[in-house]
Amino acid sequence: MVGFLIEEGQQLNKWEGHVDWRNRPAMRGDHGGMLAASFVLVVEILENLAFLANASNLVLYLSKFMHYSPSSSANIVTNFMGTAFLLALLGGLLADAFFTTYRLYLTSAAIEFMGLLILTVQAHIPSLKPPTCALASTEIPCQKANGQKAAMLFTGLYLVALGVGGIKGSLPPHGAEQFDETTPQGRKQRSSFFNYYVFCLSCGALIAVTFVVWIEDNKGWQWGFGVATATILTSIPVFLLGSPIYRTKIPAGSPITTMFKVLAAAIYNNFKSKNPKNAVMGMETIPSSYNTETSEEGESSTKVKVPRQTLTEDLKFLNEAIKGKPVSPMLQCTAKQVEEAKVVLRKIPIFMCTIMLNCCLAQLSTFSVQQAATMNTQIGSLKVPPASLPVFPVIFMMILAPTYSHFIIPFARKVTKSEMGITHLQRIGTGLVLSIIAMAVAALVEIKRKKVAVESGLVNSADSLPITFLWIALQYLFLGSADLFTLAGMMEFFFTEAPTSMRSLATSLSWASLAMGYYFSSVLISVVNNITSTFRHTPWLSGSNLNHYHLERFYWLMCILSSLNFFHYLFWANRYKYKTASSAD
Repeated sequence: MVGFLIEEGQQLNKWEGHVDWRNRPAMRGDHGGMLAASFVLVVEILENLAFLANASNLVLYLSKFMHYSPSSSANIVTNFMGTAFLLALLGGLLADAFFTTYRLYLTSAAIEFMGLLILTVQAHIPSLKPPTCALASTEIPCQKANGQKAAMLFTGLYLVALGVGGIKGSLPPHGAEQFDETTPQGRKQRSSFFNYYVFCLSCGALIAVTFVVWIEDNKGWQWGFGVATATILTSIPVFLLGSPIYRTKIPAGSPITTMFKVLAAAIYNNFKSKNPKNAVMGMETIPSSYNTETSEEGESSTKVKVPRQTLTEDLKFLNEAIKGKPVSPMLQCTAKQVEEAKVVLRKIPIFMCTIMLNCCLAQLSTFSVQQAATMNTQIGSLKVPPASLPVFPVIFMMILAPTYSHFIIPFARKVTKSEMGITHLQRIGTGLVLSIIAMAVAALVEIKRKKVAVESGLVNSADSLPITFLWIALQYLFLGSADLFTLAGMMEFFFTEAPTSMRSLATSLSWASLAMGYYFSSVLISVVNNITSTFRHTPWLSGSNLNHYHLERFYWLMCILSSLNFFHYLFWANRYKYKTASSAD
C-alpha cells in the first residue's frame, strides 16, 4: 500500500508529456520554472548579438567591399534576413515532430558558427574579396564579387540563415515550455517571459549596433565577423549550463500531417455529401469518431473515459471530416484534431496582416542606413557609424519592455479585471498603428534631407549633407516601438493559442511574418521600379546615388498600404475568438 502511494505521488509530480535532457521524466519542482527560462534569455542576448552584429551593417559591407549597388545590396540583405526568418518554420516543425527544442538549438548554433567562420575567413584574406575599388581611378574599375568569391559569400550567409532559422524556431518555445500553464501564476510568468525575451533580444542588438559596428568600421570586418563567431560559440556552453533543470516537450509527430488529414477528409466528405448517390449512405452512417474520443481500451476492464471534445460552429465545413465512414483509415479523424485544425486556420488571417508591418521594419536595415550614411553623423566630437542608428529604438525597447511588464500590464489587469489585461490582438494592433506613423515620418524626413541636398548643392556629391542623422532616428523610434508591441504579442498569441503538439511551429509564424515582410519589401522595390520606369526615364529606386532616388514617394506608398492593412486587420481581429481554458490541451 505504501509503495502504491509513493508511486502515485511520483506520477503526480511528473510533467506530463515532458522529459529532461537525458530523456527521463521531468519532475515538478526539479525541472522548469523561471530559473530554467533565465538561461534561455541569456542565450538569446548572445545569439541575437551574433546575428545582428553583421546583419545591421551588412548592406554597407556589400556595397563598399563586395561592390554591389545600393539597391542590389538592399535586396541581398532583405533576402538573407527573409530566408533566415522563414527557415524558423522548418526549425519549429522539426522541434515539434522529430527533435526536441533542446537538441535543435545545439545543432542550429553549430551550423550558424560554421557560416560565420566562412565569412570571417573571407573578410580576413584579401584574395577572397574583389580588388579595392578606387572611384577616381580608371585603372582599377569597380568589380563586384562574382564566381568563387560570390559563392563563398553566399555559402557563409545562408549557412548563417539556416542556423538562425533553427534557433528562432526552437529557442523561444523552449523557454516558454518551462512554465506551468495550468496555473494563473505560470501563465503570468510565461507572458513576462515573452516580454523579457524581446528585452534580451534588444540587449544583444544594442551591443551589436554599437560595439561590434564600431569594430567593423574602425578595425575591419574580419574582427566584426570574428566577434560574432566567438559569441555564437560561447552561447552553446551557456545553454548547456541549464541542462539539469530544463524540461522539454516530447515530439509528437508532424502536426502538418494531421492538418492535411483533416482538410482531405473534410473535402472528401463535403464532395460525397453533395453527390446524390452518396446522400442516403452518408445520412445512415454513424459518425463514430465524433461520438468517442476514448482510446480503444475504453471498453476494457479499466473503463477509463476521456472527455469528449465538442465541435464548434465556426469553419463548419471542417466538421464534415468526422462524419461518415472514412474512405481510408488514414483519413479517420477525431473531434480534437478537427478543432486543432480550426485553431490554426483562424490564426492565418492575423498572421497575414502582420506581414506589411515587417515590410516596414525591413527598411531599418536597408534604405534607412543608406540615408544616414549621406548625413552628418557627428554628435559633438563623436562620429557615429550609420549602422548604429538602431541604437535609438533598441534603447527605447529596453526601457519599454520592463515598463510594460511591471507597470502597464498590472494596471491594465486591475482596470479590465482580466488575467491578460491587454489582449494579444490589441498589442499587435498597436504595433500596426505605430508602423503607419513611422512611414509617414520617414517620408517627411526624406523630403527634408533631399531639400538640404539641393540647397547646399551636394546632390551629386559624396560629401556628407549639413543635416544631422538624428532626423532618421525618429522613424527608428516609431518602428522600434511597433516591433516591441507586435513581436512579443505575436509570439505569445501564436504559442498560447496553438495546440500543444505544434507550439514550436506556431511560434515560428512570428519569424515567418518577418521573413515575408523582407521578401515583400524586395518584391515591392522591384515592382515599383518596373512600373515607374515605364512612365519615367529612370525608376524611383535605382542608381548609385541615393539623392536621385524618390524614396519619399516609396515611403508614402508604404504608409498607404500599411493603413489599408490595418483596416484589414481590424476585420479579422474583431471576429477572432480566443481559445478558452476548457478547450486547452
